[in-house]
Amino acid sequence: MRIDLHTHTTASDGTDSPADLVRHAADAGLDVVALTDHDTTAGWAEAAAALPAGLSLVRGMEMSCEGRGEDGRPVAVHLLAYLFDPTNAAFAAERGRLRSERTSRLRAMAERMALDGLPVDPDEVMAAAGPAAGRPHLAQALVAAGVVGSVDEAFGDLLKTGGRYYVHKADTPLPEAVRMVSDAGGVSVIAHGRAASRGRLLAMEQIGELVADGLAGVEIDHHDHLPADREILAGIAREHGLIVTGSSDYHGVNKAVKLGEFLTAPSEFERIVARATGIDVISA
Repeated sequence: MRIDLHTHTTASDGTDSPADLVRHAADAGLDVVALTDHDTTAGWAEAAAALPAGLSLVRGMEMSCEGRGEDGRPVAVHLLAYLFDPTNAAFAAERGRLRSERTSRLRAMAERMALDGLPVDPDEVMAAAGPAAGRPHLAQALVAAGVVGSVDEAFGDLLKTGGRYYVHKADTPLPEAVRMVSDAGGVSVIAHGRAASRGRLLAMEQIGELVADGLAGVEIDHHDHLPADREILAGIAREHGLIVTGSSDYHGVNKAVKLGEFLTAPSEFERIVARATGIDVISA
């Protein structure tokens, strides 16, 4: 089986619609794909309705969290949440709060750029971004305006964490997020936890601490992880009996990575399914 457990659509910051994502996943030879847009379940219904024969859909989300950095200071961390009950009241409320944080943060960044003379229209950026607004939407606007040549270039300079136009947003404390996913019957996995190219890193000892809160796994095979990073995470997974995943983190044309470029072993996927009590995997 070919299993990719980390993808994004136009419901957040990808370029494929949810329907196109599942069609492209089938064309890429996948047997299982997880839809994990940022802080939203908005793409679930469309993806499920368009699911091609032979493909199974894992409904999930990538949650914006705040963990403890290697230097002891707070650091942004992403948590993959799979097969949780979307009607769980506390978790639904937190998703709504996170989306509100995303929207206000993106507008503030766009307004800073406009005041500085950059050819960015905050209203147009917000209209294009939708409810799960994020920095990639502003990056796309900068590319379209000819300010930068690519989304990666925008993140390397104008949109970088701590940069001139950066605005902080209040993400969910990581232990609280893990508990919320578990309380909603879901399965939580730390996303790209050693992606040094994205900035400061999570303290690895916090991963072990989160097991008591219900953390289930770590994403290891990812295009932002070097071989040494994968070894570090694999050692932590062995020590704490964590599920190990591999995923593309596909965003459509926003990133060069392809669907199925990194995969999760069937045995590890079975552990996720066995642990989940929120909702089921959907098969066409």
